[in-house]
Amino acid sequence: MIDLFQAAVPKLGPELDPGFRPASLWNRAFAAAVRESGQAVPFALALERDGGQVSVYRTQLFPSGQRPEWDAANWLYVERLVKCLLWMRGGWKIIAGGSEYIGQKLKEAYAPGGLRAFDQEFMGGVYERPFTVEVVGLDEVPEPFEKTERVGGHFEGCRIGFDAGGSDRKVAALIDGEVVFADETVWHPKLAEDPEYHFDGIMDSLRRAAAHLPRVDALGVSSAGIYINNRTMVASLFLKVPQGLFDAKVKDIYLRAAQELGNVPVDVRNDGDVTALAGASALGDTRVLGIAMGTSEAAGFVDAAGSLTGWLNELAFVPVDYNPQAMVDEWSGDYGCGVKYFSQDGVIKLAPAAGIELAGDLTPAEKLSTVQKLLADGHPGARKIFESIGRYLGYAAAHYANFYDIKHILILGRVTSGEGGVLIQEKAAEVLQAECPELSHIQFHLPGESDRRVGQAITAAGLVPLA
Repeated sequence: MIDLFQAAVPKLGPELDPGFRPASLWNRAFAAAVRESGQAVPFALALERDGGQVSVYRTQLFPSGQRPEWDAANWLYVERLVKCLLWMRGGWKIIAGGSEYIGQKLKEAYAPGGLRAFDQEFMGGVYERPFTVEVVGLDEVPEPFEKTERVGGHFEGCRIGFDAGGSDRKVAALIDGEVVFADETVWHPKLAEDPEYHFDGIMDSLRRAAAHLPRVDALGVSSAGIYINNRTMVASLFLKVPQGLFDAKVKDIYLRAAQELGNVPVDVRNDGDVTALAGASALGDTRVLGIAMGTSEAAGFVDAAGSLTGWLNELAFVPVDYNPQAMVDEWSGDYGCGVKYFSQDGVIKLAPAAGIELAGDLTPAEKLSTVQKLLADGHPGARKIFESIGRYLGYAAAHYANFYDIKHILILGRVTSGEGGVLIQEKAAEVLQAECPELSHIQFHLPGESDRRVGQAITAAGLVPLA
């Protein structure tokens, strides 16, 4: 059997991270080895989420119980695949069909105290149901049932769009689609335990925007986190808020804000979805994956019909690097996940290898700004950081393309500001050309500097249709 990790060594790997083993290359090598064994067995995963929706993914494995290295490869492949599907599509139930052995290992991993206890508890909280894993025969795996939704593009009247990020909050006021006010304010929501800090900050931005309008007809919100029916289910913005206060003050925080504005209609969406909507609107096209690189990695997808899929699209927790020595995300406790590659954390992680020492008393946003200033001044190490992130993105794009029908990838957020964004865009495209020419039709897009910063707030303003 081939060494799958050796087969996953990238041709155009990031210079500052020689241990990087892209998920896309490892999975490709695994699939080839399974085919070449001549003993491939079918396997399927179904994930059930809200509204009875079901996503299904079918693949092939080595037969279980014949060779230890096959069992080990199967488990790594499926464990990473389930993690990927769970955070891309969401779900409170995993149904595994085709391998009793793998199914039982998944039950152990997603049990309280198991390998993926964080994911199990997180998803149970999102969908407010006990998280479960069922092991069934291949013919018992349910058929897919997906619902999509057309959203956005409503700009008539007087509107406010609000974009809540981990380092700053942005707001825009629009009259019949024309921006009459836009503003950014630095804040530190991840450090605050009192949710009144968050609510006061939100209302400060909204009131200043409202002061530029004769009235407020609608409020659209782009916010990091997971939102169902305009309610905050889970969001890193409120990381320090105790659970009791979260339930009492945070779950309905944007509904309360809308009431404060005069009980105006409101629509709250994940910031990644808003990124994708902004990209689809700007490009006049569909099949757009939007990736915002800021405090974390936010993502959203607009499908071929111009609709949102209803998937979670939480790519921050999707593994993109199978190197077991890759940096661990402090929140989820897992390694190789997107948050450490496509965010300010990714920049900070690479700084030592680039010969850049960042003062310990700086905030993550200040550290990013420091590196960006060094890049503008011609620092070669700073340049290598953004080139490396571009390499990461190219391989991650190939991985994402196994699950999304992508034509365009829109990148924005603070990490893409200035020359760094151009370097990321260029290097990502080079990877697809060299490693995955069949995906070279995917185009990377970088909005203008202003749109990279406040574009999501403007797009959010158009979320709510007026009666």
